Amino acid sequence: MHHDKNTKVEYQTITLEKNNGVAKLTLNRPDKMNSFNVQMHEEIQNALDNIVSDGVSRCLLLTGNGRGFCAGQDLCDRAVSTETTSRPDLGLSVEKYYNPLIRRLTGMKMPVICALNGVAAGAGASVAMACDIVIAAKSASFILSFCKVGLVPDSGSSWHFTRALGLPRAKALAMLGNKLSAEQAEQWGLIYQVVDNEDLVEQSMTLATHLATQPTQALGQIKQLLNTSFDHSLHDQLERERETMQHLGKSDDYQEGVAAFMEKRPAQFNGQ
Repeated sequence: MHHDKNTKVEYQTITLEKNNGVAKLTLNRPDKMNSFNVQMHEEIQNALDNIVSDGVSRCLLLTGNGRGFCAGQDLCDRAVSTETTSRPDLGLSVEKYYNPLIRRLTGMKMPVICALNGVAAGAGASVAMACDIVIAAKSASFILSFCKVGLVPDSGSSWHFTRALGLPRAKALAMLGNKLSAEQAEQWGLIYQVVDNEDLVEQSMTLATHLATQPTQALGQIKQLLNTSFDHSLHDQLERERETMQHLGKSDDYQEGVAAFMEKRPAQFNGQ
């Protein structure tokens, strides 16, 4: 479906707004600290389908409504309930909902910004860390709360936290399930930036709006190269850089970037 520059699509557990190339997806179950249930998973997937196919969105901004970003899995949701006679297959929930979401966010061919407005616990922390750039309010925090209910960090957090923080800190956070403040997360290198609470909305939108005007194809490739750099030798990585450069050298945005540089004017990138 085609969307105008400014548009709002109706959902029950999230909101989706588009403006100047930025698709802003807000988790919207504030009374449940935006915790995930099946409906929210399905609406997010639908919204992401919409964003990648709309032909105008060039940056995704993910945030939460209310005082929390996301408290992880809603333990009242029947998919994970311990009320039933048979014990739940949590692997099914991970396979069907969480893993596809993390694969999508990390695989999206555009920058994904997380405006962390409050606590990110459990899978909420995993989702925040699957974004490319996290900008957090001072009052925000991370909790790898999985151990508190006898589980392991999932949805990529065992991968993202370890790579961002190193093994010793990641293990401690995962085993203690204690709160990591946004300011400490910034000092430790887990996130990009902490801002005053009242500045979060404006600063994250300014950042997203800027990124939506940049060479989208190149940004998608930067993300891909960096995300997978841990898995390659230097030799292989050099080869992948060469292939990507070869591909991008034929892009409109490279032509425009060089022309703008030569003519000493601002570049007008189209993302192609």
